[in-house]
Amino acid sequence: MAYKLSRGDVLRYVVTHQASISGTSDKTTQTAQSKTDSIKAWKVTDILPSGDIEFMNVCERVRMMNELPDGKTTEYDSTRDKTAPPGFEDTAKAIGVPLSTMRITTHGKVLSRQIKVHNQGSNDDAPIVLRLPDDPVAIGDTWDEPFEVKVNLPKGASKSVKTRWHNKLVDVKDGIASIEVTYQILSPTDAGVELELVQRMMTGHVHFDIAKGRIISQKMDVDKRIIGFAGPTSSMQYIMKMEEKLLNDEPTTAAKAPVNTKRKSSVANNRKPNQPTNTASKIPAPGKTYRR
Repeated sequence: MAYKLSRGDVLRYVVTHQASISGTSDKTTQTAQSKTDSIKAWKVTDILPSGDIEFMNVCERVRMMNELPDGKTTEYDSTRDKTAPPGFEDTAKAIGVPLSTMRITTHGKVLSRQIKVHNQGSNDDAPIVLRLPDDPVAIGDTWDEPFEVKVNLPKGASKSVKTRWHNKLVDVKDGIASIEVTYQILSPTDAGVELELVQRMMTGHVHFDIAKGRIISQKMDVDKRIIGFAGPTSSMQYIMKMEEKLLNDEPTTAAKAPVNTKRKSSVANNRKPNQPTNTASKIPAPGKTYRR
């Protein structure tokens, strides 16, 4: 298996991401939810003599909904809203511009990555490309992609945690490879570290078109409960579902309405749009995304 792309290729994917976080502390429970529908694109800018692929990662449009613990719901649609609502200013600035530029091998090994837009609520080190095996594999074979993640701890401390994506070729049918992917934490952890990594703890399946050399769809899920991250009575339940499908036709409507981001509010300046408050303040907001 290998990526097979040409200069000028544009791969567009429709992405649906839903997340829910419920945090409990001292018998008080708060819940926040989010849903995001977006179109992202790989825009291939060059194919080097070595075969390495250079491309831009772009979010062309987005529709977001955040529901806070107090029940207040806010929405942003990049094709409709001329002014970004409070809390969505950074998202609006990231529409239609390169989020990152990357150089990868035909097997998905990242050779270089330059972050162009540091968007609040996203992880700059989130993997964008599925790593493919360097050698031929048979059904049942596995391969790994290791990562070392820096986790922030209380009082300004940090910890390096060894993790990996574990991949398994489950089936090949009509030229489509079904690959099972699991995010695994290899280092010893506690509740505080798991809280920082929970949005990465995905499992799912990727479907890869072997002849065309591209991902055609993928589904990822997280359903994790963490206990004791802020005292013995604290707990958090994080549920996430993400689905991504390759589009055959290019979108024809405008991707981004003119955005006026001059007006800032205290909400936008001081917290993420769906960050739980009070007892749930240590819980990551569901709008924060970590995607393959």
